[in-house]
Amino acid sequence: MRPKRKEFSAFSLSFLDIMSCGLGAFILLFIVAKNSHQADSVPDNDYLTTEIKKLNRQIAEISTLKEAMETRKVAADRQTLEVRFAIQKLNQAYEKLQQDAQIKKKMVSDETAIKKSIRELSAQKKILKEQVAMSSVGSRSHISDGNREYLTGMRLGGEHVLILLDSSTSMLDESIVNIIRRRNMSSEVKKRSPKWRQALDTINWISARFPRASQYQIYSYSDTVEPAIRGTRGKWLSVNNTKQLNETVDNLNNLIPEGGSSLESAVDAIRELQPQPDNIYLITDGLPTRGIQPPEKRNISGQERQQLFERAIAKLPYGIPINVILLPTEGDPMAPAAYWQIARVTQGSFLSPAVDWP
Repeated sequence: MRPKRKEFSAFSLSFLDIMSCGLGAFILLFIVAKNSHQADSVPDNDYLTTEIKKLNRQIAEISTLKEAMETRKVAADRQTLEVRFAIQKLNQAYEKLQQDAQIKKKMVSDETAIKKSIRELSAQKKILKEQVAMSSVGSRSHISDGNREYLTGMRLGGEHVLILLDSSTSMLDESIVNIIRRRNMSSEVKKRSPKWRQALDTINWISARFPRASQYQIYSYSDTVEPAIRGTRGKWLSVNNTKQLNETVDNLNNLIPEGGSSLESAVDAIRELQPQPDNIYLITDGLPTRGIQPPEKRNISGQERQQLFERAIAKLPYGIPINVILLPTEGDPMAPAAYWQIARVTQGSFLSPAVDWP
């Protein structure tokens, strides 16, 4: 018997082929995929350069943004400081307004008391005027043309009264030409000069109104300072001694205006008096032309005369009223303002009298 042949199975061979093909395809896909990943993961030089440029641009943008933010921070700090200062000023203004309001409130509340004080002071002033008038009239007699009895704004009286009379050459006349002309005339002509006579009449008028219980002194000053009665420098004289008072005033008639005008020397003489005067009458016609020492040159400018005046005034004792009677003169425009200022500061008075006064 013929042996039995084995049966051929086609299914088994096909399955193996299919599996082999599938395995081969998987291996091929794996290799391809692996190579593709390696190619993508390794960038080329162009790509790196591009990325670096991007990063540099980002860094530059960040730096610019940082600078802008710092600038804004500085501006913000400045604005903060300005606001702080503004707040401080507002606080100060507010405090001042509060203080002003309190002061105003106090003034309003004290208005009644102030009015009452004013009424009382007015009554006291009236009484004092009457007392001064009663005590001053009759110390000596002086009647001028028309019997004029006025001296506007001038403070009369005092316990220690001093009269300073400028007896320099300029007191001979108002104009420079006439001053030079009269300077070369005789002594009698100089004594009769209208301007000089007006100065002496002014002293007559004031001395006639000295309070009876007061003391006085009269100095004339030019290059030097001299009392009207020799030997009385630095001493007070009594108004009650009528004979001596008349002698003092009469001695002035023997004076002859000459020399320069040293106001500083006159002020030094004031400081010699003890006690200090409580009322001063200054009769002059302009700013001083020399100091204590003789001048180094013949001519002197207006500015230098102003400096001499200020140096003399700086030596004045504090608290003494200066009553200035300024006679007219040519070529000294700064004198009225200077003497008016010192009269105002010392609470005295300033008078530029008419030609026919007193």
